[in-house]
Amino acid sequence: MSSFVVKTFGCKVNTYDSGLLQKHLQGAGFAHDSKEPEVFVLNSCAVTAEATKEVLRQARRLKKDNPSATVVLTGCAAQVDGALVDCNAAVDLVIANSHKQDLGELLKKHLQGQGDSRVYRSNIFRNENLGEGGGEEASHTRSYLKIQDGCNSFCSFCVIPFARGKSRSLPVPMLLEKIRDLHSRSVHEVVLTGVHIGDYCDEQTYGGPFQLDDLVEQVLLNTKIERIRLTSLEPLELSDKLMRLYQNPRMCPHFHMSLQSLSTSVLKGMRRNYSAEQVGEALLRIAQELPHAFVGLDVITGFPGESDELFLETYENLKKWPWSRIHVFPYSERSGTRAEQMTATVPWNVRKHRAKILRDLSRERFEMKAAEQLGKKKQILILKEKESVTQGLSEDYWNIVVENNQAFQPGELHSVRVKGYERGGHQRMTGHLIGEPL
Repeated sequence: MSSFVVKTFGCKVNTYDSGLLQKHLQGAGFAHDSKEPEVFVLNSCAVTAEATKEVLRQARRLKKDNPSATVVLTGCAAQVDGALVDCNAAVDLVIANSHKQDLGELLKKHLQGQGDSRVYRSNIFRNENLGEGGGEEASHTRSYLKIQDGCNSFCSFCVIPFARGKSRSLPVPMLLEKIRDLHSRSVHEVVLTGVHIGDYCDEQTYGGPFQLDDLVEQVLLNTKIERIRLTSLEPLELSDKLMRLYQNPRMCPHFHMSLQSLSTSVLKGMRRNYSAEQVGEALLRIAQELPHAFVGLDVITGFPGESDELFLETYENLKKWPWSRIHVFPYSERSGTRAEQMTATVPWNVRKHRAKILRDLSRERFEMKAAEQLGKKKQILILKEKESVTQGLSEDYWNIVVENNQAFQPGELHSVRVKGYERGGHQRMTGHLIGEPL
């Protein structure tokens, strides 16, 4: 029996998939061992070219430090970056998303010398597998539950549809059963995740389209799990029904808005289906109906055609509209996308400079929001300890370090009062709140 560890790169969907890979590998006879594994499974991200380079750097480090170990590359980079990964000397086995569900058996054959290939990859658009059955990473105290995979949007900068395939959704009854099972095992928070959860649609169970807000309603009605959180949404996906459901205290008041730009012209070039005005309407609606919600944004700087004037439009819109934090990404060319062919490119140093401007704005806004939390009572989910510090996550997505924490155990829910804020170091964009137990 070989031992293994799964290392996750990228998004929450990959986190879910990694938990499922652990389950499949253990079912195939492998033993999970995070300290001295004989097999390293790298569940890769490919959202940018740099993401693929990072996982290959990690593969080289692992092979150098563990020359007798087997390094397996799976995930999105394994699907779309064959030219880079297939012949890489640090990688022993490549299993793309199209074959991810068979990783345990393929690895077993490889180790027994019975594998018929070093690379397993096929047309992802023919793949119907969704990772049914769930899977939780051993290192997490809350559960990511994939409700949907794939994407039909084909934004001009994005390679993910080619890595994940067409949009497809898990049926409502299966998801409800999984959430009830998680809750019975003392999981108190479930994060409904997917590549594009706004595309969620179960057309079979109820004889017609059952969309994201319908699913959330069923989760609230038919499960008792204490906290429900959604991952990335787009402005047009905030339906009236979904916003009403957010009034339920079990819905975590936290939004992650995948915007990419706040300039209508740039959004058009990105092939996003909304305008800057609609972005503003969505952000103002959240602030009006859920004034204490945490709102994170994704923004790309330096997309082809983003002039100084168009960047200024994004900047000024961000200054005037309500949100809590920005995740900023300088635009990175990605092979196989429409944007790669665009000629009005922005110099790399300009992209980075604009990213710094938005990160400074984000830090200023985040610290202002943090100051508003002082004295407030929050319920936190205790996370795994890091460096002997007990951390918790509030319903509204604030990281809180707990003082006098000896009695708090990972996975538990506790009430604290916010008594301070500590800035992050020079390499960290944000800090954390400090809480005292109640």
